[in-house]
Amino acid sequence: MTGSTATDFYKEIFIKTYRKLLVGLFALIPLLSLALTATEASAQLYNSSASVLRIDGFSVDEIPVLRAGSELGFNIYGTPGATATLHIAGAQRGLTLNEVDAGVYEGTYAIGSRDKITANSPVTANLRLGNQVVSAVLSESLQKGVGYHPEKSSSDFPRISRFDVNPSAELSRGNQLAFTLTGTPGGKANVMIKGMKGKFLLQEMRSGEYTGVYTIKPRDRITSDSVVSANLRVGDRIVTGKLNKSLQSNAPTAYRSAPICVACGTVEAVNAIETKGEGGYLGTIGGGVVGALLGNQVGSGNGRTAATIAGALGGAYAGRAIEGNTKKNVHYEVQVRLQNGGQQTISFASDPGYKVGDKVKVQDGGLVRDV
Repeated sequence: MTGSTATDFYKEIFIKTYRKLLVGLFALIPLLSLALTATEASAQLYNSSASVLRIDGFSVDEIPVLRAGSELGFNIYGTPGATATLHIAGAQRGLTLNEVDAGVYEGTYAIGSRDKITANSPVTANLRLGNQVVSAVLSESLQKGVGYHPEKSSSDFPRISRFDVNPSAELSRGNQLAFTLTGTPGGKANVMIKGMKGKFLLQEMRSGEYTGVYTIKPRDRITSDSVVSANLRVGDRIVTGKLNKSLQSNAPTAYRSAPICVACGTVEAVNAIETKGEGGYLGTIGGGVVGALLGNQVGSGNGRTAATIAGALGGAYAGRAIEGNTKKNVHYEVQVRLQNGGQQTISFASDPGYKVGDKVKVQDGGLVRDV
């Protein structure tokens, strides 16, 4: 191969390799664009989640006595997918809460012997998502009966002038209840609903106007007539208001049943009870005579005498039993299931004529038909 031929050969190989590289790069461009788009979308999703990081509720299950071994149960409602922790002033360690449902965090702190926790120890909750953190301070005491007990005559006692809800068409998972509270400005407000665990917070959007939306969780047992109360705390003083409105916009009218008749019921059973009578002297004497006569027919001498005595005793017992059987007593017991769920049994000397299913009423120790 001459020099010029070799040069042309290597030049052709270079051109072919260059073309393949260009084709490969052009093929990678769509993939690189897709990766950049996915990264940008992920960043946007993260930023969106971080921007709405919040704590909607923070509460504790108060206990009777704060001592070593006692357990304090805490609840936090907020942004889902975060890490929830809290610290109790006077406690030797912190607490990490578990996310038991989307945005619902629960945890229990067992008081140790070295802890110096009091009823009004401040408790701070933190919710962390990525590099974002939001905090809330518990607005209630840790011990039952201690709490915040304001003097109602105080001029700066907080007031609730209005407490309302925008009801939901259905009270099932994912539906929302929007609450509004108007009262003393500059306070902290929360709401408790019977059927949900813990409390959720209301935010002061304008001076003295607190609002919040609660999203019903799968494990909630909220009904249209669930008791709802709101607490408004200003400083160390707190006031409570009750909601006088249904939580469901199309709740059916409650059915009111007729008053229960405590003496009325239904016959469940009619039983004939047989009892043996007691034999009298006639049966005993008669049986003894017959037994003695029969025993006298057995043996001779002393043996006949023994048989006579045994026959007399046995005959007396048998005679008494026979007379008792001829004097059997039969009475009737009627079992009644009352409307209030109780049961009562009424005895009769003779067949009262009632059948299972009859409607009756207990009256003066007996039964009358309930017509």
